[in-house]
Amino acid sequence: MKTLWTALFILMLQFFTAQESEVYADGVFGFEENKTQKIFTDWTRVRLDPGVNAQITDSLQTNQQVMILKKEEGVLKLEERAANWYKISYQKGENTLEGYIWGGNLCVGYLNKNGYDFLFGLAKTIDRKNKEYNQIDKKNIAGIKVLEGNTLIDEVYFDTGRGEELSTATFNIESNHKLQNVEFTLKAMVSGEACGIAGYDQYVFFKDKKLITLPQLMNVGDAGAFYHNEEFVFPNDKGGIPNAFILKVEDMEVDEKDREKKKHSSRTYLWNGSSYKLK
Repeated sequence: MKTLWTALFILMLQFFTAQESEVYADGVFGFEENKTQKIFTDWTRVRLDPGVNAQITDSLQTNQQVMILKKEEGVLKLEERAANWYKISYQKGENTLEGYIWGGNLCVGYLNKNGYDFLFGLAKTIDRKNKEYNQIDKKNIAGIKVLEGNTLIDEVYFDTGRGEELSTATFNIESNHKLQNVEFTLKAMVSGEACGIAGYDQYVFFKDKKLITLPQLMNVGDAGAFYHNEEFVFPNDKGGIPNAFILKVEDMEVDEKDREKKKHSSRTYLWNGSSYKLK
């Protein structure tokens, strides 16, 4: 009987160990089959089979369009980015080729406006020192690139948190918000879509073929307990002022008597047509 219980214990231990070590892909890297996508990372390796040990057959450059043929079950995790392998097809001259690439090298969003291609993707993971807790945190770095044809015009990079904060992503073009010399505004967002997991909004102005990043916005909350919200008020918004944008912050926390305690603060950034500074 002791041998039986020992065997059962070992089987359960192996089961839970396998569960803990199982890797799931981040939602932002979930790409649909039979849909086009674009390469974000330069020199993305194309392999004969899905896996890092498979033979390399080709490499693709930023902005190369590919067709997603099939999502493979295998997931590769590099630092804080986890993605499936995808079978793709793509054009090289007059030839249509096929192979496998890691989904983390694909754009999580791409747009075209006024002859420019704008690409949004996750570039890498870095170590960032957390001074408040005196520790090192892993942070994913996202990027936006603008290309004219195959020529890179400009690129900017910014933090997007850890892997659990990569459930969804959006990438949109907004107006110039009535700000002088701004052609239009790009907005990139990633979110964890769960209680206590942050979401990040990154606004970027496009002017004179340059990308200008605004202070990053972070929103997080736990239903019925607390929230922290940040938003911009632009000149074309209610309460906006000319030649400036306002960062508004609202914090709410429920006390021990279930009363909501709210705090509000704001900062104003002046825009002179080419750059901004804190008022």
